[in-house]
Amino acid sequence: MAIAVFALFAANILVVGAGRRRIQLRRTGDSGNRRTWRPDGSLEWWALAGTDLGYITVGLAAPLAALVGLAVLPPLDNVILRGTGVVLAVLGLVLTLTAQLSLGASWRIGIDAAERSDLVTAGVYRVARNPIFAAVIITFAGMAIMLPNLVAVAGVLIIVIGIKVQVRLAEEPYLRRVHGAAYLAFASRVGRFIPGVGRLQSQRDYRYGHAEQRCPRKEPS
Repeated sequence: MAIAVFALFAANILVVGAGRRRIQLRRTGDSGNRRTWRPDGSLEWWALAGTDLGYITVGLAAPLAALVGLAVLPPLDNVILRGTGVVLAVLGLVLTLTAQLSLGASWRIGIDAAERSDLVTAGVYRVARNPIFAAVIITFAGMAIMLPNLVAVAGVLIIVIGIKVQVRLAEEPYLRRVHGAAYLAFASRVGRFIPGVGRLQSQRDYRYGHAEQRCPRKEPS
């Protein structure tokens, strides 16, 4: 299973990473990348860096640990579960690319505070506001189920934390500021990652968003 996880991780990098950027560049003349690799002190930078660490932990460190003898967790050492993990990982990869393509010209990696792109609410975005991140979690959870050792479990936890910080403390304040009432209306009827869960339903949520915007920070798969 370690080799299979390596292969799926490589496929993820090639398809939803490099491949999606190439599609965007060919279609729009812009790769869609707004991310800076040099640390800039922003919460967004650290959230994305933490998420990348989680990806590497699940996709590289966990299978390497397995190859050198780290045992899987006994309760999860099950052929059926591992098969389920394969299905989830492949399904998550397909869903990630589908959600990315649904954004069209609005697809971005990272945030440019001065940029305004269209707010996409159609297609898979009728189901969840962040289907790309939801699909990414499915992909890497599937890999962890395929090779369920402590390293893989830790990697998934790191991914979930990084994504939650990026979405709630970087992307949502940006979208509130740029799209205002349109985004708040969208967020009030569509869940954050899961249908119906994480909707903005109260004036308290609105005030929370404004408080986040006032916090100093520098500057979405």
